[in-house]
Amino acid sequence: MSPLSMSLIVFACVFGGALAGMALRGVLPEHHRSTESRDVVKLGMGLIATMSALLLGMLVASAKDSYELQKSELTQLTAKVAFLDRVLALYGPETKEARQLLRGGTSHFIDRIWPQDNAPSLGPKAPGSDMLYTKIQELSPKNDTQRSLQTQAASTAVEIGQMLYLMFEQRGSSISTVLLAVVVFWLSCIFASFGLFAPSNATVTATLFVSALSVSCAIFLVLEMDRPFEGMLQISSAPLRDALAHLGQ
Repeated sequence: MSPLSMSLIVFACVFGGALAGMALRGVLPEHHRSTESRDVVKLGMGLIATMSALLLGMLVASAKDSYELQKSELTQLTAKVAFLDRVLALYGPETKEARQLLRGGTSHFIDRIWPQDNAPSLGPKAPGSDMLYTKIQELSPKNDTQRSLQTQAASTAVEIGQMLYLMFEQRGSSISTVLLAVVVFWLSCIFASFGLFAPSNATVTATLFVSALSVSCAIFLVLEMDRPFEGMLQISSAPLRDALAHLGQ
């Protein structure tokens, strides 16, 4: 389910809770709406509000950490790909095929991570980093400089392969569905208590509407950050595409 659809469901639950509270207010006996009853409800809702804030903070922190981590990993991957290409270029013309594999593999990675991008990727499709590593190992260095460059290139190719697998594995959601459902339920209860004791007029209804909309927007942003390579807050593919454009040159 998309973040927008989920946030609309959250809005419906939260604002629906407020409307349900306002409707319930009209049928409750007077003694259920006494000052003493109101104080007890406020205490209970205050406790729920505190727990909701804590859980919502956990969701925000989890989504933000996941987003920043994958953004950092992409920056490192871009740097390692560009560095490996330079190392292979320094080795000599014998690495032409390995550099083509690096270019093709980078293009294939971009197509898999950002399939929704309209920008065309450069270079042919290529097998994974295992074939690139094999090509590097098949090189026959003629001097100490080439031996050193081959060792560095092989090490960097292994690191790139590890990062590729890691980034693919991390594409799953870091947001707990159970935590999200509990937060929405608690927020609905809080808004129901607002409607239960609030006067029925346009100002109150508009305030509850805007408040519920704000809550759903917060959930929307959390879910968007949880999908770092999709949606409105996606990590840009531009740095890796810029590096791809210079590979093999």
